Amino acid sequence: MKKVLLFTLIVILIIAGILVFNTLQLSSKQVASQPVEEVTFPEDIFQNLSKGLQYKTISFSEDAIQDSTAFFGFHKFLEETFPLVHANLSLEKINTYSLLYTWKGSDASKKSLILMSHQDVVPVDQPTLEDWEAGPFEGKITDTHIIGRGTLDDKGTLIGLLEAVEKLLEESFVPSQTIYLAFGHDEEVGGGKGAAEIAKHLKAKGVNAAMALDEGGFIAENLVPGIENPVAMVNLAEKGFASFRLIVETKGGHSSQPPKENTIGILAKAIVDLENNQLPYKLVKPIDYQLEYMGAELPFFKKMAFANPWLFKTPILEALNAHTTTAPTIVSGGVKNNVIPTVAEATINFRILPGESIESVQEHIENTVSDKIKVEPVGFLTNPSKVSSIDSKAYKTLEQTIRNQFSTSVVVPGLVGGGTDGRYFYEVADDVFRFYPIRLAPDSMTRFHGIDEKISKENYKEIVQFSYQLIKNFK
Repeated sequence: MKKVLLFTLIVILIIAGILVFNTLQLSSKQVASQPVEEVTFPEDIFQNLSKGLQYKTISFSEDAIQDSTAFFGFHKFLEETFPLVHANLSLEKINTYSLLYTWKGSDASKKSLILMSHQDVVPVDQPTLEDWEAGPFEGKITDTHIIGRGTLDDKGTLIGLLEAVEKLLEESFVPSQTIYLAFGHDEEVGGGKGAAEIAKHLKAKGVNAAMALDEGGFIAENLVPGIENPVAMVNLAEKGFASFRLIVETKGGHSSQPPKENTIGILAKAIVDLENNQLPYKLVKPIDYQLEYMGAELPFFKKMAFANPWLFKTPILEALNAHTTTAPTIVSGGVKNNVIPTVAEATINFRILPGESIESVQEHIENTVSDKIKVEPVGFLTNPSKVSSIDSKAYKTLEQTIRNQFSTSVVVPGLVGGGTDGRYFYEVADDVFRFYPIRLAPDSMTRFHGIDEKISKENYKEIVQFSYQLIKNFK
């Protein structure tokens, strides 16, 4: 008995030693910040953003026709607001509404940069209008904020980027490498007619950029338990997106004589089975980077969990949502309360983890639900993106720019669960990153696509300043 206890104690001590050793080895990955001179921008930058928000460049669905008056009005606004941009950069309209600006560099041997945003915004639910501080398309400016649909997603970065370029042109700045400004018009419904066509156009021209930068990363404030400093999430990849329709067809019948297997019952069981048998959590790139970069900044015992994923990875991966998610989103079936329907359908949406695919998800569904159910893909589908490098010069420049301007921030490479236009640019750029310094806190997360979308004046100035410094830092 004593030998067993002694052996158990030795094992415990060995495990404890490994845990402590790995924890002590996990050191900060943050680069030293360097002083940066703050650039002064005129107060009318707030007015410019306000005016841009007033154009209802709404994307309703993949098949809906764009409001040409709104989009062409927005284009005219950009032309009038940024005269130097339109005088010095060439502009191509791709598929009528998307915009591609080319700022010719002085050194043709250098790989170009692609800086991205999108023009379109999501609709506003009419019943929520009274819950807004101001009308969603008024562009109201208060003492502290600019209010309106698009301030966070994504006109704030689009107009802020143009403000930075206009300022650089005022200073007679000429980039060494060619810079493309790519502004799609349908990102909110998949980007298939906008950003995808821009990427095809650039590929046909033989463009091979060092980096494409899009939305999809942000500065998280008080969103990461255990880290008091702001966390700058630079997302290297994005999950895939796929929806599948589950279709049940039976002979139906009268509700007074229900069969053993009801049409809706079969469908309901399939939904429950999928929710109860979700795809597993996995430690894949770039999730492993998140553990390294974020874990190093945590208090000791939380750091221990991140430093030893071999033992603690399950709760960490669950917290990071590191799996292919399953979400029933649409259900239909039945026409009358005493009629068993002959057809019932449900749509299940999946956000696909890198390493998995549309095909593997469909196989998972078919292996999980009854063979009485037809499974078919529906709507927009895309596989997970590639994972960009954290060792490239482009990433290092982006990382340094963030640390210089936001010296107390913790830069963390990661994975975005939502979709961006960036997914289309891997064939024309060595790396695709997702980051603009939009500050998000617990009280502002719901404003994305939600009620009372707004951005603080200070944060908007930070976006303009960041864009300005980033361009200058690529030498």
